[in-house]
Amino acid sequence: MIHAIVADDEVLARQKLRQLLREERDVEVVGECASAAETIELVRSTRADLLFLDIKMPGMDGFDVIGALTSHRVAPMPAIVFTTAYDQFALRAFEVQAVDYLLKPFTPERLHSAIERARERALKRADTQDSGTAPENNGDSATRIVFKSRGRILFLPVADIRWVAAEENYVRLCTGGETHLLRETMAHLESRLDPQQFLRVHRSFMVNLNFVKEVRTELDGESAVVMIDGQKIAMSRGYRSRILETLHR
Repeated sequence: MIHAIVADDEVLARQKLRQLLREERDVEVVGECASAAETIELVRSTRADLLFLDIKMPGMDGFDVIGALTSHRVAPMPAIVFTTAYDQFALRAFEVQAVDYLLKPFTPERLHSAIERARERALKRADTQDSGTAPENNGDSATRIVFKSRGRILFLPVADIRWVAAEENYVRLCTGGETHLLRETMAHLESRLDPQQFLRVHRSFMVNLNFVKEVRTELDGESAVVMIDGQKIAMSRGYRSRILETLHR
């Protein structure tokens, strides 16, 4: 059973969402909130699995709520589905690892799709707990990178990223057929990716292990990671033992 909280300052919006959620047999609404402060307290007291969160609320907005929950180290954090009438916050929503972003008014089908995403995240967390292992980011690795490009918002599956290069305050993502430049630091991007899949091999480079063909020592004694398409990525000596250990697990 998925325990959900509905947070919205509009009574009619909460009522409509509750009505739609009755069609989801494994979703139980354990509480409603009309303000950010109420939402924070209810999440902390109920340990809900799913939070339907409006962005514009009295006192603080939805992003402030997430920030407060993070600072209070609420664990596990509920999956977040934003429900709002404003589309300009979509990019920021996915940057804070929201499961989905529903624009009001939304259809039952669109709501069902968001809940399916929440179910997938819940199953992933359960598998992690059952296996007795816990990745560094508590199972919340990004599955998509969301960014703006030429007036569009793009959703790039992280599984498509072959390697990443740092360029001052930017990172360049290579997917094989094309590259994308993001205004983000390498350290921050690395913290969002699955450490079992993406490995730092140099101060300026990170690779997706699924696309690594071999590690090679060149004639000059320097090491390089060779990707399946033949692309060579420089590897620092300090990272050599780390990648060899990972590849031989």
